[in-house]
Amino acid sequence: MLSRGDIVELEVESAAYKGVSVARRNGLVILVRNGVPGDRVRARVVKKKRQHAEAVVEELLELSPCRVAPACRYFGTCGGCSCQNVDYRRQLSFKRAQVEETLQHLGGIAGVEVKSTLPSPNVFYYRNKMEFTFGPNRWLMPEEIRSGVPLRKGFALGLHIPKRHDKILDLEVCFLQSPVSVQVVNRVRRLAEEQGWKAYSSYSGEGYLRNLVIRTGSNTGDFMVNLVTRQRRPDRMKLLCAELLREFPQITTIVNSINETLSPVASGQEEVVCHGSGVIRERIGDLEFRIAPTTFFQPNTSQARNLFEVVRRHAGLTGHEIVYDLYCGIGTIALFLARDCQKVVGIDNHGTAIAAARTNAVANGIRNCTFVLMDAAKALNRNLVLRQGRPEVLIVDPPRAGMHKNTCRSILELAPERVVYVSCNPATQARDLKILAQRYRVESVRPVDMFPQTYHIENVASLVRT
Repeated sequence: MLSRGDIVELEVESAAYKGVSVARRNGLVILVRNGVPGDRVRARVVKKKRQHAEAVVEELLELSPCRVAPACRYFGTCGGCSCQNVDYRRQLSFKRAQVEETLQHLGGIAGVEVKSTLPSPNVFYYRNKMEFTFGPNRWLMPEEIRSGVPLRKGFALGLHIPKRHDKILDLEVCFLQSPVSVQVVNRVRRLAEEQGWKAYSSYSGEGYLRNLVIRTGSNTGDFMVNLVTRQRRPDRMKLLCAELLREFPQITTIVNSINETLSPVASGQEEVVCHGSGVIRERIGDLEFRIAPTTFFQPNTSQARNLFEVVRRHAGLTGHEIVYDLYCGIGTIALFLARDCQKVVGIDNHGTAIAAARTNAVANGIRNCTFVLMDAAKALNRNLVLRQGRPEVLIVDPPRAGMHKNTCRSILELAPERVVYVSCNPATQARDLKILAQRYRVESVRPVDMFPQTYHIENVASLVRT
């Protein structure tokens, strides 16, 4: 009988979701953190539940052939990556297996081929956006604690450690965004410490600095720095701009977002443009998009093009279809498909996104796209169809929570010939596909790796009406 604190020897069998692996002991499933399938480990039980336990690796007894040396010294402590210790080809196969298992167990979808995971062109330095967080107390690495050397503890700028949004790991290197972005992070940290600017504390509500958001145009060279602060201090922003622009002339715009609320989101109620236009440009194929500080845009630009190509193939367009794009955002997928169909109707409930989508359509000379401000759960109704026409193809790309049940019911009632479901969360996708199975058959499934070195999976499912 296992108890919390027990040390057990385990053979790690397979990968599970959220970066953990699976082992078994006397029939009990044990979720192992920092284990890789094929490892033999000595692990400490940290949680015991009725049907499973959780453990963390204390000692590697035999290394899996899937293991590689992680590139980053923060791996294992930082929450930014969870799979750097796994060979990339194995990461892709694990993600495919997780999609297949999730669809079967949560969606009841069996007998459908889950194709191999589409690899990312870049496995490091692939992100065009990173959100770094300031904290008043620096989380220490294990080797720092063991060293016995006096340490700087009072200020941090970096990423959260897993499951602790109040604990910030101070990062001097990172392999997710460009090397220049890390240099900017380090320069902002030095300036803040030199000037005595305090990091915001979620406990006291005091402090000035909250987040540093860096966005880059991978195909344009545009570079945005967005400092999120608790209050507006023009004198401080003037100094920050001068220092950053002197050292990093490639920065094209600097924004100060003011967040006076208790919410930890890396955005604000007010945005002050301190340098440049306040937006960056990005290109996918021959399309150009304008991206504001809070605009959602696929974080992996090079792989976004490949994702959109997968969507286009699954949509099976011939040039004559009316396409609805639900949760369209700033119109990336809608505009990408526009030249292959009669008409695209993009639908989203965020006014700023719809305004940006319309602007992007005009800027790219695309005239067969209409963008409608409406909640997805209410959008697919008779009035919309009368105004825009009945769609033959429906594209849905909802947030991680998936679609509302009412949206699923509306799709069943509208009954387009084909649905292409793009998801960043296979679990909620499987739940929704189970509802849509009343009228649709899953024809094809293709995972797309948008986030190498992490457990996150993008998945595209093609549905045909039965």
